[in-house]
Amino acid sequence: MPLNPQSSLARLMIAPVKPGEVVWIGLRETRSMLLREVASAVAVTDEGLAGDHYSRKGGNRQVTLIQAESLRAIASHLGLDEVSPLDLRRNIVTAGINLHALKDRRFRIGDAVLEASGECHPCSRMKETFGAGC
Repeated sequence: MPLNPQSSLARLMIAPVKPGEVVWIGLRETRSMLLREVASAVAVTDEGLAGDHYSRKGGNRQVTLIQAESLRAIASHLGLDEVSPLDLRRNIVTAGINLHALKDRRFRIGDAVLEASGECHPCSRMKETFGAGC
């Protein structure tokens, strides 16, 4: 049964998303290379971030994002004071926006328009960094 378009829930679901902010950007030239923090990045249509190894591959995973709030939750779960975005190997860290709410939607970061096409699950390097079970 569809939602009543006049209901509070329906209005909430179509309301504009509160803007978040980018708090960190990282690039790596090759798959195994450590990320390097950068002050800004250039998004290239259908490629990803210029200078990042995903930009040469195309495909669905061109830019990876994670919430700063998730970094704090992961650190808490692991009993650590903090987890660096360098350890999680994501390109962009945001704050103040629920990235899960953007799934299958287009959104803007600066002049770039991105589309959240799916989740980026932890890679085998997480085990190397944080130990078994991560």
